[in-house]
Amino acid sequence: MDIQRFYAVFKARNIEFFRDKSSLSWNLIFPILLLVGLSFIFSGEGRAVYKVGVMNLAQEQSPFLETRYIDFVNYHQLERAKHKLSQHHIDLLIDFAGKNYWVNEQSPKSYLAEKIFLSSQKHFSRGQASGKQIRYVDWVLPGILGMNMMFSCLFGVGYVIVRYRKNLVLKRLKATPLSAFEFVCAQLLSRLFIVMLMSVAIYAGCNVFFDFYMSGSYFDLLLIGILGGFSLITLALLMSSRSKSEELVGGLLNMTSWPMMLLSGVWFSLEGAPEFLKRFADFLPLTHLVKGAREVITEGASLAQISDHLLALALMSAIFLSLGAWLFSWNGEG
Repeated sequence: MDIQRFYAVFKARNIEFFRDKSSLSWNLIFPILLLVGLSFIFSGEGRAVYKVGVMNLAQEQSPFLETRYIDFVNYHQLERAKHKLSQHHIDLLIDFAGKNYWVNEQSPKSYLAEKIFLSSQKHFSRGQASGKQIRYVDWVLPGILGMNMMFSCLFGVGYVIVRYRKNLVLKRLKATPLSAFEFVCAQLLSRLFIVMLMSVAIYAGCNVFFDFYMSGSYFDLLLIGILGGFSLITLALLMSSRSKSEELVGGLLNMTSWPMMLLSGVWFSLEGAPEFLKRFADFLPLTHLVKGAREVITEGASLAQISDHLLALALMSAIFLSLGAWLFSWNGEG
């Protein structure tokens, strides 16, 4: 591998991106607009529906479980459920078998949910949980940043490679001493550098105004961001490894991105969703990126605690990169 040739392609790709003012502006403005809009729509109290956690929900038949306008969430681990209550993910926690319930006294919704519960249930012991409130904007932050990274990685790499192939740029590069490995590595690292630079700038800029909740390590957050971004970039390489049609690769990238946007926990948790849907989501790289980042931010998880997400992203990256390199063609189909 020739470092000078690699650096020349790496530098050229970065200059090409930063000179495209519309693409640069969109990468910066779009996630900021989403954060601002969602903070006004979802922040604060006053939503009509309460969430009540129930230990071993499937085994209970209390009339209270038929109360309208309350979402009941099943839990099997008491400590995990208490943690959710302390961070305002649920408004009340009930253990019917042990005749116990817990409230978060810092939450007005918890106070009202308790009143509703006690109006129909008696002889339960009361417990308390407390903690700093996690706003919706704090919870959704990893999802928005992850979604922005997904689109930037998929379309920033997929369309660029197809455009190069369609305009015969790749065919000309093939006649140079540049190898396919050098070209692919330069494209991957260039996009990873751009994506991480934009994500860090967006987070730092918005943090000035929103004062995001951060319970874990910024280094851990950066590490899973890098690994998640690399996994998405290698997926884009695989999608664009042979095609010369921008329409075809656009369809493939949309087919890849939409399931991830809807099922990877970007906007809402999949708790309570059918088991097969959660299993399918585990095969999506954005799922592990968002979940891992969210655990670091809201729960203070260490690298050891998110090792399953890191391992999944590393395995997916290896598979996508191997297949993409094997299928890669300078000239494309036909």
